[in-house]
Amino acid sequence: MRADAEVQVGGDYLPPAPLLGGAANSMPNDSTSTQPKAVAIQVEDLNKTFGEVRALDGVSFTVYQGELFGYLGPNGAGKTTTINLLTGLARPDSGSICIAGIDCGANPKAAQHLIGVVPDESNLYPELTGFENLCFCAALYGVKKAEREARAKALLESFGLAEAAHRKFAGYSKGMKRKLTIAAALIHQPPLLFLDEPTTGIDVASARHIRQLIANLHEQGTTIFLTTHYIEEAERLCERIALIVAGRIVCIDTVEALRQGHQQPYVVHLVFSNALPGLLARLARTFPDLVFRDRQPGVIQVESPVPVHVAPLVRCLEEAGAEVREAKRVVPSLEEAFVRITGIEAEAMRRDAEKKRGEG
Repeated sequence: MRADAEVQVGGDYLPPAPLLGGAANSMPNDSTSTQPKAVAIQVEDLNKTFGEVRALDGVSFTVYQGELFGYLGPNGAGKTTTINLLTGLARPDSGSICIAGIDCGANPKAAQHLIGVVPDESNLYPELTGFENLCFCAALYGVKKAEREARAKALLESFGLAEAAHRKFAGYSKGMKRKLTIAAALIHQPPLLFLDEPTTGIDVASARHIRQLIANLHEQGTTIFLTTHYIEEAERLCERIALIVAGRIVCIDTVEALRQGHQQPYVVHLVFSNALPGLLARLARTFPDLVFRDRQPGVIQVESPVPVHVAPLVRCLEEAGAEVREAKRVVPSLEEAFVRITGIEAEAMRRDAEKKRGEG
């Protein structure tokens, strides 16, 4: 099979993922690996204003080849502006953008064959069918007729749209329109995919299906830049996340590090089946450096400024006659970390999402 041919794994369309960048564009991976990893996107000190509004203020980040990178923030944070700059739809006031080692400031169009873009609103032709839209998009990238028809059929099947292939796009539901827009962005088999809030404004079942499609693409090697204001979506899908608020990136890290790094103190729950009197006092006497609290009958919360060794705690409880069923570390959610870092309540983010859904 040719290296540029489409592949299907378990019914899922698999675009090839050629290496982005070379040795000169490699940077160290996260702390778990000593091997360098090719850089897909390098952004340095990006600035953009619209009149009196500073949409982006000194934005810098790196996305590595094969990474699913999340760009999380509320409405108006600068997410769509960033994607527009990265994909050549707008020009920055200052700063640099490199995609696969290509300087997009010097030549904004030079990297466009490497990218697929899913805007926040579906942008396909309402009078064309789903199949015709995909074939038209492939033709724009110079894909020959037989190849583009084969790719269109494979994508429609993979995205669960085969039965609607010859229906006009105007008659699609919102969820179907989003799926076809993603399929159109993949028709030329780009190694880098930009997704601008792909699940906003659609029904729950379609959103779930799209998240699974995104996860499959990531597993198959596609580099994905995902903007969202759904915290749960970013937590579920992304490896690293940049938190952006009012045009500034306030933090970039892995999901795990964001959650762990903002927990003070460490918290462990000790769960036992028989509530005995005096357990809290016994633990406090035995471990004076720890803080113990009754959470509910049968659950004691342990708090410490450093990681907790649970074995001595369990032994102490068992020696007192308690039957310990579970000792578990309580890890904060990404939502809690986001609120601590940005000061923005998650509920406000959800209201933004629902408002946008209602307007769509």
